[in-house]
Amino acid sequence: MTQTVSAPAPAPPTLDRPILEVKDLRTYFFLESGVVRAVDGVTFSLARRQTLGLVGESGCGKSITSLSIMRLIQSPPGRIVGGEINLHLKETDEVVDIAKLDPKGSLMRQIRGAEIAMIFQEPMTSLNPLRTIGNQIAEAVQIHQRVSKKAAFERAEEMLAKVQMSAPKQRARQYPHQLSGGMRQRAMIALALSCNPSILIADEPTTALDVTVQAQILDLMRELQADFGSAIILITHNLGVVSQMADHVAVMYLGRIVEFAATRELFHHPLHPYTEGLLKSVPVLGRKGKQVLVPIKGMVPSPTTVIRGCPFAERCPHVKDICLEREPALAEVAPGHLAACWLHINP
Repeated sequence: MTQTVSAPAPAPPTLDRPILEVKDLRTYFFLESGVVRAVDGVTFSLARRQTLGLVGESGCGKSITSLSIMRLIQSPPGRIVGGEINLHLKETDEVVDIAKLDPKGSLMRQIRGAEIAMIFQEPMTSLNPLRTIGNQIAEAVQIHQRVSKKAAFERAEEMLAKVQMSAPKQRARQYPHQLSGGMRQRAMIALALSCNPSILIADEPTTALDVTVQAQILDLMRELQADFGSAIILITHNLGVVSQMADHVAVMYLGRIVEFAATRELFHHPLHPYTEGLLKSVPVLGRKGKQVLVPIKGMVPSPTTVIRGCPFAERCPHVKDICLEREPALAEVAPGHLAACWLHINP
């Protein structure tokens, strides 16, 4: 059976003119076992100073979406097979479709760091263990700002101070293994912001940290966003973090956005059964004893499975006949609130 292909979704609204517009993005991995549609028609836009939360279970396509924007997809087996990633360059306001650039070309290398930067989930796998923290930040500064080695290292020390690193001059001369987990994450943020990018992508930035350090990192990201004016794409499965940080939330399932809304609206009035399931399965401090957590039944389908109808139908408590036959498109159900669900849109 062939999969029903939905029309490209309308771009969710932004508070200002967008600096990034992702349109019908599709990133597939071509494996011997089949084609993995890791990102399968994702559309959203992002404005300056806006924070967009991308949420969903592991394997739903959040991180692959971010790696596609950065053009860091390993090829082969993966590649962008369709769609656009339109970036407004901060100096000239020229619009560049990142999806069409050579991932190893000079323009894409300039965009990484200067225009879009990324905080990875685990700093120890992202930082070079053989180089000091200061030298790693200074290298990025030299590449993008063409300053002397001394000036670049001074900038590194300045950025470590900005991310509230204790004794920044000393830390700049230390190696990653000499820092705690929280310090390494601060170093990653300093590295990402060293060239004042327009967009910061944070992929699970607090997952490996204890609760106290998590709160410190989130406060730091908010302060730095206010100082630098960057937009943030926050990728996480932690809905508590999203509620604190994001202006808007996009819920992803099996490579697609199934719901989009302002954060408060989505938390108080979820429309898609998958979003409802995510919210009901999260422990809440102060929840009454009789209110037990409700897990989402079933498992995420294999990414190589070709699905007829709604991808969530087999796990949905409200499934209808049409859900098994036709895939719903992401549509505006209420002002600024989009959902891909036959419960809320007309066939």
